[in-house]
Amino acid sequence: MATTRTATTQWKGALLDGSGQVSLDTSGVGTFDVSWPSRAEAANGKTSPEELIAAAHSSCFSMALSHGLAQAGTPPQTVETKADVTFQPGEGITGIVLTVRAQVPGLTAEQFQEAAETAKANCPVSKALTGAPISLNAELIG
Repeated sequence: MATTRTATTQWKGALLDGSGQVSLDTSGVGTFDVSWPSRAEAANGKTSPEELIAAAHSSCFSMALSHGLAQAGTPPQTVETKADVTFQPGEGITGIVLTVRAQVPGLTAEQFQEAAETAKANCPVSKALTGAPISLNAELIG
């Protein structure tokens, strides 16, 4: 069965001097301030669409990789994924870099790289973000 998740942003003012708040409606876990300066310059305690995309991408990729590894008979002990989403004002999102480190007993570095590439290609958020180049750095640890 399909699920729908909802977030709502209330924005006041013009782009450059306005500001808003995005609420995570489905989970109810929080409301976060957003503004153009927090998006195009320093965060200063506010979030941005790109940070929210990074959160979605890193968690989705971790889930996809964990699932793929478990399905192959090598469940991970840990998976840590960082997503760096680069925003260029006037151009948009210019790239995403996923950096993953994982502990997976019984797996070679080559097998891990292959599993990570498969997760990157099949993660639903990666598929939704096909308009931006997505790079991957995968490291199998201890």
